[in-house]
Amino acid sequence: MSPRTVISLVARREITTRMRSKPLIWTTIIMVLAIIGGSFATSLLAKDAATPTTEIVGVLDPALSGPLESAAALAGTLVESHPVAPDAVEAELVDGTTVAVIGQSTPGILDVTVHEELAPELEAMMGVLAQQLALDAAVTSLGGDPAAVNAEVLGATPTLHVLEPASSAPEVNPAKALVGMLAGVLIFTGIMTTGQLVSQGVVEEKSSRVVELLLSTIRPWQLIAGKVLGIGVVGLVQIGLLVGAGAGSAAAFDLLAGQDIQLGSAAIWIMVWFLLGYAMYATMLGALSSLVSRQEDVGSIISPVILLLMVPYIIGVTIAPWDPDSPIVLWLSMFPLFSPLLMLIRIAIDSAPAWQLALSVGLSVATIAFLVVLAGKIYSRAVMRTGARLSLREVLKG
Repeated sequence: MSPRTVISLVARREITTRMRSKPLIWTTIIMVLAIIGGSFATSLLAKDAATPTTEIVGVLDPALSGPLESAAALAGTLVESHPVAPDAVEAELVDGTTVAVIGQSTPGILDVTVHEELAPELEAMMGVLAQQLALDAAVTSLGGDPAAVNAEVLGATPTLHVLEPASSAPEVNPAKALVGMLAGVLIFTGIMTTGQLVSQGVVEEKSSRVVELLLSTIRPWQLIAGKVLGIGVVGLVQIGLLVGAGAGSAAAFDLLAGQDIQLGSAAIWIMVWFLLGYAMYATMLGALSSLVSRQEDVGSIISPVILLLMVPYIIGVTIAPWDPDSPIVLWLSMFPLFSPLLMLIRIAIDSAPAWQLALSVGLSVATIAFLVVLAGKIYSRAVMRTGARLSLREVLKG
């Protein structure tokens, strides 16, 4: 059989086995439901946050309605005035008809009555109103027109003189930053999950001696290539379902209304960078896992690769979404092993020029080719040697 046929058979075996795995199926279902549920909850919270509450404030003197609305506008609070008779103050406060009742026992002095406490935003607004009434009273006592004075005061604006204008750095769209960060987290989770499946599969076959039967008919590099390819297809399907759930629920619940975000383009790039990242890390994890013969030793042998993957993840959730053009993010996003996370975030924020994107993809493909050759050499020399853990240096020396 041709190498292509052999690799496809091994890949088909991995796909069939993994797709029937109940833990993988239930994990994917739970993650999809969690994404949809999170989108729904976010839409509800967004609607609640977008619907401001209008507070009803009772006034004992109708003349206070105008100053009350002016003070509310200055404080950024939504308030509606409601006339209240003096003998109805307590009843309206107790039953919640009004949150506060205001009046003036003495001109220029504001009296506020509440049932239990005054909300902080209303307290700030009442402070503005008290100052306005005191100013009006002072102007009136001096023979002036409070309305004219208030118009002059409210219309006054400062003249700004800037000695050294700040650099006009482009602002990052928070929605795009969030999409980029979530995409990076999804890529990280996908690579971690599928990469560990490759590691476990390699050790299972080696410890059970199944690999000896397989290698009697096919070559080692064909076996590892088919395994990486098959599990990669499974991972791609899982990532596709998660991306589809995220994009579909975001569109259904109108979470990105008014945002310049192309969900289709973002979804495609997530799939592309997952494939590139998975190919690099799964190849390394598969090769290193062939050095051990027990599942207990897998964690220690692959820990350097996991730590390497943690570097772009940490930068991707801390620096990259908010400062995508910083030197550390820019140069590390060009490094092939870090590109799947960091370049994806920069793409989501529209911070990656076309030449940088093309270069990072090209370097990643070249790195994959190099790692495939190196991994094939390590795997072919180590997979048939059982017993004690092998050192990488020992295997490379042959």
